Amino acid sequence: MKKFHLISFITFIIALPIVTIFISLVVSSNTKGGANLGELSIWLTTIDQKYMLSKVDLSEEVTSNYQETYRIIVDASKRYQQMDGFGASLTDASAYLIFYKLSEEKRNEVMRKLFDRNEGIGISFLRQPMGATDYTTKIYSYDDLPEGVSEDRELKYFSIDHDREYIIPLLKLAKQINPELKIMASPWSAPGWMKTTGSMIGGSLLREYYDVYAQYFVKFIREYEKEGLEIYAVTPQNEPLYVPKEYPGMKMSWEEQADFIGEYLGPAFEKAGIKTKILTYDHNWDNTIYASYVLSHQKASKYVAGSAWHFYGGKHEAMSQIKALFPDKDIWFTEGSGGDWVPVFFDAFMDQMMHVVRIPRNWSKTVVWWNIALDEKRGPTVLSNSTCRGLIEINSVTGEVKYNLDYYTLGHISKFVVPGAYRIDSYTYSNIETVAFENPDGTKVLIVSNRTKTNKKINVEEVGREFTYILPGFAAATFVWK
Repeated sequence: MKKFHLISFITFIIALPIVTIFISLVVSSNTKGGANLGELSIWLTTIDQKYMLSKVDLSEEVTSNYQETYRIIVDASKRYQQMDGFGASLTDASAYLIFYKLSEEKRNEVMRKLFDRNEGIGISFLRQPMGATDYTTKIYSYDDLPEGVSEDRELKYFSIDHDREYIIPLLKLAKQINPELKIMASPWSAPGWMKTTGSMIGGSLLREYYDVYAQYFVKFIREYEKEGLEIYAVTPQNEPLYVPKEYPGMKMSWEEQADFIGEYLGPAFEKAGIKTKILTYDHNWDNTIYASYVLSHQKASKYVAGSAWHFYGGKHEAMSQIKALFPDKDIWFTEGSGGDWVPVFFDAFMDQMMHVVRIPRNWSKTVVWWNIALDEKRGPTVLSNSTCRGLIEINSVTGEVKYNLDYYTLGHISKFVVPGAYRIDSYTYSNIETVAFENPDGTKVLIVSNRTKTNKKINVEEVGREFTYILPGFAAATFVWK
């Protein structure tokens, strides 16, 4: 076995007073000709924000300073779920800002920084709303009726023209930048005329329109296909157990969703030859009954590919519980937003890096934040008080673009783990959390989050090589090697 040593120096400001941190690296290989040190790269984010998903320069001398050593074995022979991708939602608000508030040159730059893996963070998965949400320029569905018309069972008024104006052009550009991009879709509400309230706000879906609503999904998928945009998956309802008072939403119990999928949506897809996956639930971890009911339902289960989850309540392990009960059904994490309820920078950074690690460790095939872009007032929105934060902030007056911490935390996984990668085994600890992947080309990716204030030395071992690294307190690093 040939062994190579590389010593390098980097100074980090962790807190006041200034603390100097040192990095050392040792890589060993038993492959023919030895190891190429250029094959390993390290991307670092520190709590002082001096390093924000920054590629670490390993060319300078170092000494070491740390408390405790942790052994991390990465084992690619133990494979778990195959990843679909990582991203956010190009909501109506987000698309409006990017399309209308940026010059063409700036728009193209921002889209590359979002969707290109080399120039940016390589977003590879989008969860697209079917109609209006809370972050929208107006409340709309794909079948809004003219005055004097009370229903549209034949969906004669169905139209995606609203999306054609600025959402679809950006989706096409995103797909052009990243051809691996997958798009799923979720409605916040059925058209108001199908509901108990007669409005997109509040209420539930009238049973007399279950068949029509199933065809609403079919038409949506077909119209998007005509635009060259394949819909990879859908959920029947966003957050079906919550009925908001200010923005579109719709109550759908687990019994109602199972009936809708099993007797209407699933058969409609089958008859139309649609291969789009159907995912159930699409709500928080604090309820496992909903997904369990639908996934075990005699008629619905055969049409459902798995369950979708949000992080606003409950714990990550709920996904593992459902996976254990239904091992043939997959797991997707489809929404988690940054916002004022978790203050920037320290709290939000540590919180989001926890999710980046624990969500895939609990079987999810995706990690998806919420709005890609919001403005300086946390809009456009129909909310009286918006507390959410986008991956980026676009000033609606000046067009200035600010990249928020959400962009960088997502980037720790989206930039390096490509669709088709498998999660593989890695040692993890309560204070040094890890998750590892193997990309289709054999590249290994290890994400490590230091949950403590003290620097930790990690010894990473994988068949044929090993390296050591001093990870600063409260820092996160992504390691990539071939």
